[in-house]
Amino acid sequence: MLRKALGLTDQGWRTFKRGVLFCAIANLVLMVPMCVLLLLVRDLVAHLVSGTPLPALAPYLVAALLVLALIAVTQLLEYKSTYGPVYEESARKREGIAEHLRMLPLSFFGTRDLSDLTNAIMKDCADQERMFMHVVPQLFGTGISSAIVVVGAIAFDWRLGLAAFWPLPVAVLIMVAASGFANRKVAAKEARRLDMIDGIQEYLDWAQEVRATNRSDAFLNRLREKLGAFEQAQVASELATGVTVSSGQAFLKLGVATTILVGSALIVSGGVDFLTYFTFLLMVTRVYDPINVVLESGAELMEMRHSIRRTNALAAEQPMTGSADFQPDGHDIAFQDVSFSYGGTDEAVLSHVTFTAREGEVTALVGPSGSGKSTCAKLACRFWDATSGRVTVGGVDVATVDPEVLLADFSEVFQDVVLFDETVMDNMRIGREGATDAEVLAAARAANCDEFVSRLPQGYDTRIGENGARLSGGERQRISIARALLKDAPIVLLDEATASLDVENETEVQQALSRLLAGKTVIVIAHRMRTVMGADKVVVLDSGRVFEQGAPAELMERDGLFARMVRLQRESSQWAL
Repeated sequence: MLRKALGLTDQGWRTFKRGVLFCAIANLVLMVPMCVLLLLVRDLVAHLVSGTPLPALAPYLVAALLVLALIAVTQLLEYKSTYGPVYEESARKREGIAEHLRMLPLSFFGTRDLSDLTNAIMKDCADQERMFMHVVPQLFGTGISSAIVVVGAIAFDWRLGLAAFWPLPVAVLIMVAASGFANRKVAAKEARRLDMIDGIQEYLDWAQEVRATNRSDAFLNRLREKLGAFEQAQVASELATGVTVSSGQAFLKLGVATTILVGSALIVSGGVDFLTYFTFLLMVTRVYDPINVVLESGAELMEMRHSIRRTNALAAEQPMTGSADFQPDGHDIAFQDVSFSYGGTDEAVLSHVTFTAREGEVTALVGPSGSGKSTCAKLACRFWDATSGRVTVGGVDVATVDPEVLLADFSEVFQDVVLFDETVMDNMRIGREGATDAEVLAAARAANCDEFVSRLPQGYDTRIGENGARLSGGERQRISIARALLKDAPIVLLDEATASLDVENETEVQQALSRLLAGKTVIVIAHRMRTVMGADKVVVLDSGRVFEQGAPAELMERDGLFARMVRLQRESSQWAL
């Protein structure tokens, strides 16, 4: 239960228990100097009261040196059992979260904010790293060592023991009672912080559009409001947690006062001797020091609950799993009465869709925007799972196949190409890891990339900037096609691959696509009807349903929705200013 609450891995739980043990031992060892001091005081008091000889200093000096050595060893063991393992645990958690996110369906990312996910991987893990390094092991270690000291003190003299340690449970009760209010303030602050990060990211992402529409002042005002709301929430959160922690610490200080009062009364009445009284005074000041340190970290402990809750919620999301054994009978893609809605909502994106994309043929999906074309392509390669019905590849239900195994048979060329700030060669090699330079260059030539790469400063070794910022849309598209050619998968998905290209670039891309598509199962999503007219089969979607399907010539003869779309596009192509 505790391991789950703290969000630790198996290895992290083992190192956490070891860290708590050594923290407790280190705290108890820090009490040993007090014992040596008490022995020295006892001998000095005996000399003053009874006239015994002055104690020899050599044994005490030796004892002091041994104590210092013991403290050094225990502190080193505490350090090695907390700091190093915590860094390793933090790395494991980040890698685990990233790996888990990689296996989640894309529908999950459609419902989660990017800044929230980045926050979970970076900030939440960093917060937990700091807490598990400095606070949490010390909290449990201090609790164990303090409990041992308190029980021993009460057993030695219950009157002074109660006088010294009665504030401890009161301080804990204050912290527990006020934690609910403080946690609500912390949660409100976290919500405002995410809202602020969203605003900053939105402003950076849309800087060009903001300037072009002369809306800088409006956007900045909105951003200032979010920054102000976060600042107010931050102040309220720190005030709530600060008052809670300070109240607990104030009660702890009363332990020293009651020890002095009760001890003085007992000395006057002869109930205890001076040495016992002195021992309890030393003990009460020493024991409360580490407890005060833990209480000072109470605010961070409250915030950590929210970060652990977020990371645990991510870990609880169900990944897409399936069999690693995928042996289809050919590569026909069949939709059998498929319906789909996002996140289990009642609004269907697809409703009872049935069609087959044959191997060796080009199947075009057309229809108005929002009709479900891209959704069909994503269901085919199991980016999402159908709500009902079946999508099969070669007779195998894709929902039963591990997504990564399934995707080995798919190549995708989308309108929005994602490139990395690496060289042209490295971006192409993403299509097949381990491909030789000769294989990459062959795919690049087939994708008509030589012409524009030759103009780059270092050719194929040129870094292309974030998301290919130094390239045009057509050039980026051809790199995407080179990836697909390099992968050479039996199924190809083309989602608006030429929609945003000029005529010259479109011709270059279409020539590259012709080499890619030969003999494959091809699903093309396109708005340009001249692209669709060369397909073997057209599936017309409207409002998530199959409106009609067949060969392009056949659909033109039916004079239905497809024919109407062709006529409208021909008319629009003749429009001029």
